[in-house]
Order: sequence, then C-alpha cells, then structure tokens
Amino acid sequence: MSSPPPPKQYGVTKPISMAGPTEADMQRNRELEKFLVEAGLYESKEEDAKREQVLGRMRQIAKDWVKELTRLRGYSDQMVEDANALIFTFGSYRLGVHGPGADIDALCVGPSYVSREEDFFFILHNILAEMEEVTELQPVLDAHVPVMKFKFDGLSIDLLYASISRLVVPEDLDISDMSVLNDVDEPTVRSLNGCRVADQILKLVPNVEHFCTTLRCLKFWAKRRGVYSNVTGFLGGVNWALLVARVCQLYPNAVPSMLVSRFFRVYTMWRWPNPVMLCAIDEAELGFSVWDPRKNRRDKTHHMPIITPAYPCMNSSYNVSTSTLRVMMDQFQYGNTICEEVELNKAQWSALFEPYLFFESYRNYLQVDIVAANADDLLAWKGWVESRLRQLTLMIERDTYGKLQCHPYPHEYVDTSKPCAHCAFFMGLQRKPGEVVQEGQQFDIRGSVEEFKLSINMYMFWKPGMEICVSHIRRKQIPPYVFPEGYKRTRHPRLASQQRSSENGNEYQTGSGLKRKKDPESVDQDGPEKRQSISPQKQDSLSPDHLAPSSVRSGTGSNVEPVIPDKRVLNQEIAEGGDVSNSSVITSVTSEVGSCEDVGNESVAGSSEGNNGSVEGSNNLVSSQSDSCDADSQSLLENRHLDGNGAFQDGVHEELELNAGLGSVLQSTSGIDSETVVQKPVMRHVLFIIFGFLNFPNRFMFDGG
Repeated sequence: MSSPPPPKQYGVTKPISMAGPTEADMQRNRELEKFLVEAGLYESKEEDAKREQVLGRMRQIAKDWVKELTRLRGYSDQMVEDANALIFTFGSYRLGVHGPGADIDALCVGPSYVSREEDFFFILHNILAEMEEVTELQPVLDAHVPVMKFKFDGLSIDLLYASISRLVVPEDLDISDMSVLNDVDEPTVRSLNGCRVADQILKLVPNVEHFCTTLRCLKFWAKRRGVYSNVTGFLGGVNWALLVARVCQLYPNAVPSMLVSRFFRVYTMWRWPNPVMLCAIDEAELGFSVWDPRKNRRDKTHHMPIITPAYPCMNSSYNVSTSTLRVMMDQFQYGNTICEEVELNKAQWSALFEPYLFFESYRNYLQVDIVAANADDLLAWKGWVESRLRQLTLMIERDTYGKLQCHPYPHEYVDTSKPCAHCAFFMGLQRKPGEVVQEGQQFDIRGSVEEFKLSINMYMFWKPGMEICVSHIRRKQIPPYVFPEGYKRTRHPRLASQQRSSENGNEYQTGSGLKRKKDPESVDQDGPEKRQSISPQKQDSLSPDHLAPSSVRSGTGSNVEPVIPDKRVLNQEIAEGGDVSNSSVITSVTSEVGSCEDVGNESVAGSSEGNNGSVEGSNNLVSSQSDSCDADSQSLLENRHLDGNGAFQDGVHEELELNAGLGSVLQSTSGIDSETVVQKPVMRHVLFIIFGFLNFPNRFMFDGG
C-alpha cells in the first residue's frame, strides 16, 4: 500500500507544528470569540447591507463616468456601449475583518484612454462633489498611492484608480493575472497591488476563517496597545495581515486562540531584519523592481521587512524606524506574557487588550500642536503633518546617533477650548536604555526640530491660519484634554499582567500593581505621587541577547534631566526643588547619572530657548510631496544588515529550533545599530544650528495646553 501524500506546505518553509487543538484550546477559543463579539468588533447585517448598497452605487457611477468620457471623445456607439469600469475592494473589507464604522478601500479599474490625473481626479471628482450623498471629498494626488478620500452616505471610502492597457475592461477581469501589469506605470502598479495582495493572502493561508478571526483579534490588540499606524512608523492593516498569515502557515491546524498565542511567541523571537514572506519572491521580467537587499541598496535600510506576496514584491513596512521597532518588540513581549498566563488559566483574554497608558509611560514628551482656520483646512493640514511625523523621529534618531529614542503615539487629541480648529500629537522621549553617558552630556535637537518644521511649512497647499508648534512638556504638564474624563486618572491597582526580565543580575517585574526593583544608585526624587503604570511597555530587557537585535533590546540606565542654556539657573532650580519651565521647542538636554528611575523609562527633557512659534510658512514654498517607500529612510538612515546570502539562523528554543529556515531566505549579518551606521550629518548640523538662532516670525503661540 502506498504511503499517504505529505501534507500541503504553505509558505517558504515547512510548518512548525501540525498539531490541532485540544479540548482546553477549544474552550479558550470559544472564550476569545465571545470576547470579540462583546467588544463590538463585528458589523451588523444592516450595516453590511448598507456597504453593499454603497458599493453598488459606486460601481454604477464609475460605469456611467467611463461611458460619458468614451462618448465625448468620439468613439463609436459600440465602444460607448461596451465601455466599462470595475470597482474592486481590498484591505479589511476584502479580507473580511472590517468592523463597524471601518472605511472601504476600493480600486476603480478603467480603460487605457481614461487617465488618473485629468479624468479621475478632475472629472470624476467634480461628479462626486455635486452629489448630495458625498461629503468630505479630499483628493490626494501626490501620495505614494494617489487616492480620493470621501464619505458616501456616511461611509468612508478611499478610492484608487488604475488605467490598464485595454480599450475595454471585461466584467470578468482577473486582477491577479500578471497581464494587467503590462504597459502600466509604477503608480498604477501600486494601486493594483492592494487588491492583488489581498487576493494572494487569502489563497496562501490554510484556513481563511481562522485567519480572519485571528487577524480581527490582533488588529484590535494593536489599536489598544498603540501600535496600529503605518503612517506613524508602526504597522497598518496589510502589515498585520501578512504577519498573521505567516503564523497561520506555520501552524496550519491551529484554531484562533492558538494562533494568537503563537503569533506573539514567534514574533517575540523573530530576528529582524530577516524578512517575513508568505511565498518566494517572484522576479517576473516586466521591469519592475522587487525587494532584494542584495541588489537594491535602499532595501538594506529596512528594519522590519514584511514582504507582499504579489508581483512586484515590496516591503510593506518601510516606515518602521529603530524606535518604533523597539516599541513593537516590547508590545510583542507583553502579548506573549499575557498569552502564557491565559494558557495557564492565570488571566482572562480581556487582560491582553488592556489599553496602553502612554501618558504614564514617559516623563518627557514632545507635543505637536496643529491648527487651521476651519475644519476643512485642518483636515488637509493635519494629514500632511501626520504623514511627516515619522520624519521627526528619524531626524532625532539620526542627530543623536540613536541615543535619544522617540515613541510617536498614533492618536490625535483635540482641545475644544481653542477658538480655532485644533488637534495635537504626542511623542514620548527617553534616552536609549543601557547607554553609558557622562555627566553634562547634552543632546541638542534644535536642528532636528527646526528641520522638521521647515519641511512641514513647505506644504504646497498652505493657507493662512495653518500653524504648527512643537513643544517639550513634562508628564505633569500633559494637558487635561488628552484624558477621557478631562483629568489624569489614578492608576488601577489591579494586577493585570506580569513581565520579568533580567539585566546585569537585577530582576525586574513590570505590570499593573507590581513594583520594580530599582537600580541601587537610583533615588525616587518625585515623591509618593509616582505610581507604577499598569502597562509593561517599557522593559529593561525583553529577552536574552541572542533572541533580538541589539537595537531593539532595552536596558537600564540613568535618566536624562532638563537644562537651559544658563546652567546656574538650572542648578538654582534643582536646589530649590522646582521644575524647569518648558513651553517651546526642546533644545538641549543633559544626563545626570544616578537620577531616579521612573517606571523603567529613561527619559529626556528639554528647556525652552528662542521662539515657540512655527517657521513662517508660505504657499510659495513648493516641494514634492511624493511619499516614496524608500527615499525617506535612505536620506536619513544608512544601515548595513542584510547580505542576501544563506538561510535564517536563529538558535532560539522550542519549536523555532525545529525550523531553522523560519520565514526567511536572507541572513542578517549584523543588528540594526544606529550608533555605528548612521552617518554624521556635519553640514546639516552647521546649517540648522544657524537656523536655530534665527528669529523666525511667530504666527501662533501655544501655552502647551
């Protein structure tokens, strides 16, 4: 008798485990699904029917638009009758993981004679603008993927356009077929790739239903923990989908509760920058560049490569920086710890989704205030500023050689007491844990901030009233409008989780209600009001050295305290027990070895100097707003960490030891160490030290809250 055929292999390596669920796993799975339903993550049938109705209306509008263009351009009656356009969906809606109020990512595919610039962004835009159902219409022509954003009957839609090389678009067009990429430009390829990637993901997972439930769960977790935002430097929807799909391939018979646990186990130990891939990279001979650090120098700068499965294969997570990677690795460790407790019946699933207390995790923050004359102007202005926030992170990393770390928080806050349209973003600051610093050492980031402000004020569509102000604030100065109740809530004493790590022989425990063993040299200078955060986001060491790159490990060290240019004033302030006042752009900071250790967060504070307004903006300042997937990181960071040879070698314990080729074809030759690989920007420092002392006119002054 012939032996049974081997099980189907999903992905580039064999599965880690073919085991199915036990009765205990099934019970945990039922509890998880019940939690997701009670959390309101599923849309009602009425809401789902409304989405289908809106998509039907959009399909008809697109067909009528193309037929009218065909008629106006003098084509035959038969051509007018055959003229067609199709609407495809991608993103969360296509993958079946959308929730109530989620937007719809859609792609309109039209014939070769209907252009994006004139026909889509001008004629179709005007058609939509005249419709009563359409509101908040916002074309974004210069985005990396050009998009038209609007609400149709209250539903948010992001609509892309792709003109393929056919005179007639057939109703049964297979968008996954390679032929749709013939004779099209790169913006069209990027527009088509959203749908092509979504289709490939669904084809490459063993169980679509289990994949969808797991992805829905982890997207909710990422939002609760503040790591869901591609534009800010974390991960967006497609990134999370690819990570989850890879875990599904590694555990093809696992149920969602098992997959969630394995997700954190795998990515806590993943050796970035080894790439996550669902399939081998296809190098079709159509002339488009694919992700390959052996050939493309810019691909070597990527810190967390997550490769799309459809040709041309690209890195979907090019926005990730060393700082945001560190934050995500901390959160993966947090999730792994909670899941271990769930499996031991020491915690409930709700503990996994405890919100991250960002404003209790750092002692020092940058506050970026954005204002405009009205709500419509603020919508456009905020979008521009938010898309550049990651540049501020990269600039600070570059100019401090990675010693000053930033944590951009992907949530906006509104101060309704201001007389103009307003929103604000915040970034946590801390010195890189484990750094050895000398007394009096300073981080001068005036140049970084001024460079960021100058780039912001080059917005081509700037209007009077559009202002930005970057300020340094201490934790006690956080404005009350960022808290749901309007004031800082007391920390919950309940034990939510425990996380342990060791460094230099010291044991640490972080989590709700847990005390940390302090550095013997540390002194709690802030008195009894300092309370332990329930979030274990900042840890001193998440894993042994062999489990993670050096750039994403945390360590202990001394806090960094604020100074102002006149050190005599600072010494007097400290002697009197007062705070150094800060209301403007952070300027320079100095470290004081032996200062207090605050909830495991080594922090940075800055003093005010110069003006606290924005650089004078003008609509005459014109700059390309293209958001290239690699140009930004190329100009800011140069790393050496992939040589493209060999297989993934990890050396980690348990199941990953059985799968030495886990998810990778490339071997990392070194960690991402910004100290050794960031080039010293000598001329840039000279230029922006000069800018730092210029007296730029102030258009709007903020009091910090």
